[in-house]
Amino acid sequence: MKLYLQFSFGFLVILRLTHGTRPTRWGLARGEAADFARRVIRRFLLLLLIVAAGTVRAAEANYTFNADSGSSDLSTAVLRGHVRIAGPGLLLTADNGQRNLRTGMTDLTGNVVLTGGPLRLLADKLTFNENTGAFTAENVRAGSYPWYAEGTRAEGTYVRGAPSRISIDNATVTYREPGSLTPTGRADRFTVTQGGGIQAQGARLGVGAGLPIRLPKFQQTLSDSFLAQVTLTTGYRQTLGLSLDAGLLLPVSPSLRLGGELGLYTARGIMAGPIGEYASADGSERVTGEFRSGYINDHGDKQTDLLGRPVPENRGFLEWRHWQRLNDRLTVNAHLNYWKDSEIVRDFKPNSFYPVQEPDTFAEATSTGKNYLTTLFTRFQTNNFSTVPERLPELSFDLLQREIRPGLYEQFHASAAHLREDPASGGTTLESDRLDAYYSLRRPFNQGDWLNVTPVAGGRITRYDNTRGALVPGGTTRTVGELGFDAALRASGTFNYRNDTWGINGLRHLVTPTLSYRYFPRADLDAAKIPSIDRRTFTTYLPPLGLDSVRNLDDLPSVETLRVGIDNTLQTRDSQYGSRDLVTFNAAADFRFHRPAGVRDVSEVHTTLAVTPADWLRFDLYQSFAPQTFSLRQINTGLTLRDGNVWALRFNNHYLRSDTEEYAVEASRRLSEVLTLQGRLSYDARKRRFNEQAYGITQTLGDTWQLVYTVTVYDGPRRESNFGFNLRIRSIGF
Repeated sequence: MKLYLQFSFGFLVILRLTHGTRPTRWGLARGEAADFARRVIRRFLLLLLIVAAGTVRAAEANYTFNADSGSSDLSTAVLRGHVRIAGPGLLLTADNGQRNLRTGMTDLTGNVVLTGGPLRLLADKLTFNENTGAFTAENVRAGSYPWYAEGTRAEGTYVRGAPSRISIDNATVTYREPGSLTPTGRADRFTVTQGGGIQAQGARLGVGAGLPIRLPKFQQTLSDSFLAQVTLTTGYRQTLGLSLDAGLLLPVSPSLRLGGELGLYTARGIMAGPIGEYASADGSERVTGEFRSGYINDHGDKQTDLLGRPVPENRGFLEWRHWQRLNDRLTVNAHLNYWKDSEIVRDFKPNSFYPVQEPDTFAEATSTGKNYLTTLFTRFQTNNFSTVPERLPELSFDLLQREIRPGLYEQFHASAAHLREDPASGGTTLESDRLDAYYSLRRPFNQGDWLNVTPVAGGRITRYDNTRGALVPGGTTRTVGELGFDAALRASGTFNYRNDTWGINGLRHLVTPTLSYRYFPRADLDAAKIPSIDRRTFTTYLPPLGLDSVRNLDDLPSVETLRVGIDNTLQTRDSQYGSRDLVTFNAAADFRFHRPAGVRDVSEVHTTLAVTPADWLRFDLYQSFAPQTFSLRQINTGLTLRDGNVWALRFNNHYLRSDTEEYAVEASRRLSEVLTLQGRLSYDARKRRFNEQAYGITQTLGDTWQLVYTVTVYDGPRRESNFGFNLRIRSIGF
């Protein structure tokens, strides 16, 4: 604007100087000379004013204009060949252009390309307003990874080099590059808003040219596909017959996806149910959750459930997961697993059954303080085929270990719970109201950095009321004291050893002998008055030693135990992580000075070993053996070989005396960018049979779909058919 005023002032001065009656040097009359001068100067200054005004507007927006050649009159500039308009975060190129010097509007034609922020747009014709950043375009193609779109017309606005809103009419949109197998949608109007939101009106969704799904309107974020999840499984099993199982999730809003699963089984019937996912709309992950369900009127051979009862004809399941952070201190976590019978998920959703074979239903709210946790927890028995120790509910408070005097640390825990256990197979119902509190003091003593000894003194008081199912009714109060210590001796040695083959650059050996002792006597007094709900369960590992960490609180034995262990780690220098572990070897055993009947005074010796000399080789081992007889009780081993993502091979075994002796091998081989072979064999040496054989091929189509072909062969008594074939198609990358 300053430049505009300067030119205006100069124009007035020149007019005054040229208005006079003196003769001119060209011999013109004084009046003719003045008129001629005025006409020339007016036209010249008018052109300068128009150019100056356009220059001011372009300068304010910081746009520059370039072309191979051009021409202009008083109001229009014509640009020819390699037109280029550049501004902050925005670049426009075209074959030709025409710029209105008064309005700041520029029309571009021929191979028009707009590049700005994450967007690239191609058009036959584009009109750009350099004052507002708005544009309109015709016959457009646009892309902003992973979205690609084309349409008859587009309009949008760029503010400070970033798109604030872009709309495309009669749009065809694909997630990832267009193709016959790519998720595709058509919409009357497709809009991308500032912040990555997507809106579509009159949408039709599908894959490739097939668009069977119609939605009048939907919204979601730019990073998500409009087909959030697509799965299709077909195959054959004798118990199910020919099967076809399809699942689909669609974005209803940026925070919610809804859909359903439909399964057709020639030997069973039709299973159907809704599924969904939800999360915070702002992407903060303050809320996440998912649910799925299914119902079938099963007219096939259903066999029996875990308890030997006939499986009902009407079968179904509902599963829900929810996590939420209400504020910086409070979080909520909930799981719901309702199965009408114990075999519903195993029969129809085996991939979901094997990771979680015992469904659990609970809800938990946790509030965190500076040095404490407050938790409200409840667990329900939602299924009639499994026995669950219910909490209805349990409120607990945990004071984390803190220093109360120099070198002296305290720890505190308290809880109040109503417990109930109703055996699924019948029997006595157990129930109690339990108040529990634990407090301990610890005083570490350190000798340099090589010795640490920490004495422990504590106690636990537990009150039981309203007991049901105890051998002696009436309730009781149990008081248990605890004495003990934890000691660790640390030593290390370094060795200047190199091995380029294995990538070893020096060795460091860390060795830590440990010694722990706990004594809490008379813990089993009045055991007959306590309903044993939280009780001891079968385990092959060493149990937690301290009174604060026991889980079998209602079945607490007297303890006087010394645990002896040794931890070994062999390391070498690593160019990326500082150091890496080559070998870890740990061993531990318990010496029981006071023990329940039938328990040995010395426990099994438990050892773990992991050897990782290179990233392509790993060997791991766990074993326990009885030192009294030197007999092996349990051994699990695994050997893994791999060559990047080209191939992998793993051997493993599971042995438990008088129970299990199984050997398995798993292998995968990548044949190309799109094909991978997999296989698994499981052999039962006790039964002398292959329990499972599985052979499969994984195929990737267009970085969008994954096809898994699997043939399975089973042996031995089990619900699954002896032979099965599956083809599973699932979406990847969207």
